[in-house]
Amino acid sequence: MAIGTDHRAIAPLRRAWGRALIIGGVLLLILTALAQALNAAGILQLGLTNWRPTLLAFLLFSVALGAGQVLMRGQAGWRALFILPAGLFTAAMAIFPTLFGLSIAFTDWNLASLTGQKFNGLDNLWQLLHDPFYWNAMLNMVIYLLFVLVEYAIAFALALLLNAEIRARKFWRVVFLIPLMLSPVAVSWMVGKSMLEYRFGPVARFARWLGFQNPSFFTDPWIARIWIEIMDGWVSIPFVMILLLAGLQAMPKEVIEAAKVDGASPWQRFWQITFPLMLPVSLTAIVLRIIFKLKLADIVITVTSGGPGGATDSVSSFIYREYRDRSNVGYGTMLAMFYLVAIVIFITFLLNTLSKRMRRMT
Repeated sequence: MAIGTDHRAIAPLRRAWGRALIIGGVLLLILTALAQALNAAGILQLGLTNWRPTLLAFLLFSVALGAGQVLMRGQAGWRALFILPAGLFTAAMAIFPTLFGLSIAFTDWNLASLTGQKFNGLDNLWQLLHDPFYWNAMLNMVIYLLFVLVEYAIAFALALLLNAEIRARKFWRVVFLIPLMLSPVAVSWMVGKSMLEYRFGPVARFARWLGFQNPSFFTDPWIARIWIEIMDGWVSIPFVMILLLAGLQAMPKEVIEAAKVDGASPWQRFWQITFPLMLPVSLTAIVLRIIFKLKLADIVITVTSGGPGGATDSVSSFIYREYRDRSNVGYGTMLAMFYLVAIVIFITFLLNTLSKRMRRMT
């Protein structure tokens, strides 16, 4: 049959062969990966010392998928071959590490132990559900996420300021973007470890000059959380600000000018025109900031290591210390996988809710 033939004219036998190729490739990949995972967990002793069989099965699956597309869809299948490498690369870089992590999450594997990796079923999950420090870190993440609204308000105010006709506007835009160019680790040392050092830091000395006897910025849980948020917000607010500034500059000027002619006050122009028109950009900026906030770890690890008493711990920093301090690979991976599932559910719910609200408003 010619390549350019409509796929509806493809012979049923040819389509059946294509479907069989794809199903066979999928089954081969699943069975090989499952066998490797069971072997790595110690459930089955198959003598597999590495993951090369799974890699070979993935390559065979890729060939079977491409050939099956051509057999089933004709010319459309040939066109699909151009995007197939990108999809397979994404699967190799994202899906396989996740599956490998799942195979570790259900094992008892401590690098300090000589026994190596052992399958322990749901023990890690039960330990997670009864781990107060992990749930404390989850609660801290809720608090940090609520601060995103404060960051958004500050970023919006700065965007409005930099969009106005002020002197040296280009200079101030560069100045406000400087924190975004810094590494969070550098900010942690520059601010958290130097300026806020309770003995010789300049902020502590200034506090003593004001009359405070023993200024310490990371001993009270709420004060410590606020300082972590200040440092993280200082680094991240410019990112939200630049997105909002781009949205403000893309707004039609005629609408604002018409509102001025009609006698609308600056507050009325903002609340009834600017803010509603900026809502799609605002929601995009907030969602992106939430995603970045969920990965908060470096500032916490560098400045407080989760202290005092886990009060500033983020989930990522807690998982990091589970790996670093306790060498508990199996349990740490279970913590990470559980957090990944929670993030996927939360972001999916958030995007669906925002999408429904936007459709109602339009």
